[in-house]
Amino acid sequence: MSHPYHHARSSARKYGGIADDYIAIHNWFDQTKAHIADSRHRLILHNSFGIFLCEQQFCVTFARGSDGKHIPTRIIAEQHVMEDFGGKIPTLEQCLRTTALEPWMRKGAINLAD
Repeated sequence: MSHPYHHARSSARKYGGIADDYIAIHNWFDQTKAHIADSRHRLILHNSFGIFLCEQQFCVTFARGSDGKHIPTRIIAEQHVMEDFGGKIPTLEQCLRTTALEPWMRKGAINLAD
């Protein structure tokens, strides 16, 4: 899916309520589009680590605004990631596996080896 609104509508169809009940979570996942305007933005939060960060941000459950029913945040977060990655939830390691280590990434660690 390409827009948080479409994810929110999907959540409402699957779990009840209305799209506005879920939009904050889906906007949170896609906030990285502001910095990387292509699919690579997903590597930052669209993974198992991002799902647990989302749960920390929005609590274990949240009350839907439309009816007050409590919904587990993690199932909405997992739905978002799986919709964007074809049914899979990658780990953070899988997302970063092919990222080359650049010299600037090693600054500070050099002193630890001495």
